[in-house]
Amino acid sequence: MKRLILLLLIFSCASIFAQDTYIHCGKLFNSETAKIETEKTIVVKGDKIDAVLQGYAQPKNADAIIINLKDKTVLPGLIDMHVHIESETGANKYLEPFVLNEADVAYNAQEIAQRTLMAGFTTVRDLGGTGVNVSLRNAINQGKVQGPRILTAEKALGTTGGHADPTNGRNKELIGDPGPKEGVVNGVRDARKAVRQRYKNGADWIKITATGGVLSVAKSSKNPQFTDEEIAEICNTAADYGMKVAAHAHGDKGMQRAINNGVKTIEHGTLMSDETMDIMKEKKSFLVPTISAGKYVSEKAKIKDYYPAIIVPKALEIGPKIQDMFGRAYKRGVPIAFGTDAGVFPHGENAKEFMYMVEAGMPEHIALQTATFINAEVLEMPFQIGQLKKGAFADIIAVNEDPTKTITAMQNVSFVMKGGTVYKKE
Repeated sequence: MKRLILLLLIFSCASIFAQDTYIHCGKLFNSETAKIETEKTIVVKGDKIDAVLQGYAQPKNADAIIINLKDKTVLPGLIDMHVHIESETGANKYLEPFVLNEADVAYNAQEIAQRTLMAGFTTVRDLGGTGVNVSLRNAINQGKVQGPRILTAEKALGTTGGHADPTNGRNKELIGDPGPKEGVVNGVRDARKAVRQRYKNGADWIKITATGGVLSVAKSSKNPQFTDEEIAEICNTAADYGMKVAAHAHGDKGMQRAINNGVKTIEHGTLMSDETMDIMKEKKSFLVPTISAGKYVSEKAKIKDYYPAIIVPKALEIGPKIQDMFGRAYKRGVPIAFGTDAGVFPHGENAKEFMYMVEAGMPEHIALQTATFINAEVLEMPFQIGQLKKGAFADIIAVNEDPTKTITAMQNVSFVMKGGTVYKKE
């Protein structure tokens, strides 16, 4: 008898899990063609899309769920290629390493992850934190907390005194001499060990800071900070371990070193020359522009004491230039991937990037394609995310207007499904 009850319970649970969902879509964004299609039905089984049908199909199974999105535009879940899921901008940001425990960082990151998901971003690439990002990724994958799929670089790699040196700005007692374990590289041997350490710690990608940066407590925002040999070793070692490399870069010389030695994506790219754009086209490297971050830091730098004094001139110089560079890069044919640098500005506002891209000359439908189909290709997940096709994860969002006509519609996501589970429905 007990065995029969157990079997019935197992069958019941399996039936619930297998319950079909039919989503009736008034408009649907086909991310592969970057075109709007009308009157479609997405059939979801478990965590995957089982079919995309023409018309408003009715389920044969009486237990199936019907979701009516006939007055919405439906898109694949969005992908942001550049976030910092562990932290967020604020006037006290530079005190946090000294006052927050790892548990504080983790709880903050979990709330940020949920906020990101509610904004329609079902996958993100996290490009640098303390390592809590790895634990958060695992907790989300195990269903313990809500959030987007995370591919993480764990801790970014820098050089001594460089943009990702975690001890910049500290006094002599605290500054120490961090090395590969802490993500600080000086020489080819360090480069190899730092990548292997990231692999050991659970990273999916490697991030380097190929040039100086705006928000680090250091003077330069643009000088090259890795040698050719160091970058080549990082890229070669990463390839051995099945990872690709992203490079933070504002200065042109550092960008060229990164691209020529195998980096897949250039983050920011602020002072990129026409020559570097042509190298990116040749090498098939992608620009992740992060216009949102540039606009935010240049605005906040005008507020007294929002940033440490050493940062202010860098923010005022670099921030306003990113959007113009992006417009030139797009017109020149540089491959573009969507990424925002969320964390430098408030998480959940990631979709403002679409508006800035369109302002700079990219058509709405292409901007949407960068955050879906293109990003999935860059992440080597083309048949899993970024598309509404049979076999892909059921990562599905909806907005109230047609974003190919009104791009600001992306800032008000009214429906979010990730992996077949509905997280938001207004």
